[in-house]
Amino acid sequence: MNRILSFSLVLFLVAGTSCAPSKGGGRVGSEAKVGTGKTDKVMEDLSQYRPKYEVAEAEPMARIEPTRHNNEQVAVLMDTVASVNKSIKYAQGYRILAYNGSQRQTVMDLRKTIISRVPDVQDYLTYQQPNFRLMVGDFFSRVEAQQVLNQITDLIPNAQIVKDKINIRKN
Repeated sequence: MNRILSFSLVLFLVAGTSCAPSKGGGRVGSEAKVGTGKTDKVMEDLSQYRPKYEVAEAEPMARIEPTRHNNEQVAVLMDTVASVNKSIKYAQGYRILAYNGSQRQTVMDLRKTIISRVPDVQDYLTYQQPNFRLMVGDFFSRVEAQQVLNQITDLIPNAQIVKDKINIRKN
């Protein structure tokens, strides 16, 4: 233990003294001494090597007005895009699969409970013989679906988020 301590002390001293800045130093060519006192710095004058450029007096330029205005064409294109977007009714998104089974009374009770818990979310009940399938919500992202799933997970512990074609609400 003592050897390790003495070795690390020697190593620290060697590293500390080898990295210390040198004092004084030699002066080269056209150096000028700047400052007074103990913290004198040596600065080299490099102004003779810097390029010199002539600066021309610039006249203020007049503002150039645009001659072609495309505002009407842009407005027509924006109206076209808006009308196309209004005709879109479905998109790829996510829904919560709340129930998939053959018990009609169970799915109806579950549907009422979900509607009372999250009234602003649309539910979709489908029947393909012999199974009822209850889907909840129209979500564009999985994060939105997960937030609603967290609200109803105590009612339906095996509910899961599935990809589905969703309805787009027009506000």
